[in-house]
Amino acid sequence: QVQLVESGGGLVQPGGSLRLSCAASGFTFSNYWMYWVRQAPGKGLERVSSMNTGSGSTVYLDSVKGRFTISRDNAKNLLYLQMASLKSEDTAVYYCVKDLGGRYTFWGQGTQVTVSS
Repeated sequence: QVQLVESGGGLVQPGGSLRLSCAASGFTFSNYWMYWVRQAPGKGLERVSSMNTGSGSTVYLDSVKGRFTISRDNAKNLLYLQMASLKSEDTAVYYCVKDLGGRYTFWGQGTQVTVSS
């Protein structure tokens, strides 16, 4: 069955960095756009970043441009989100999502990122 397992979250000080990973299985990873979506406490969902199947096209939320980098390794079925210069407002649960809004959408369980001194 389809599985998306996020890892790499944690507590980091403002200005610090983290790399999130998402291990995909149960489907042909290279066939799907992949997304990182976050939800901060008491707020709605935000689409942080997305990447097309061949890693040639990326989209970022304005507030993370220049700080976050999405990447994928289709050979290893892995999706990444490198986060730098983290701010308190980046605190959220980060979800790895397959085919967001599409017919075959699927969400991981999420990983908590907390930016605090």
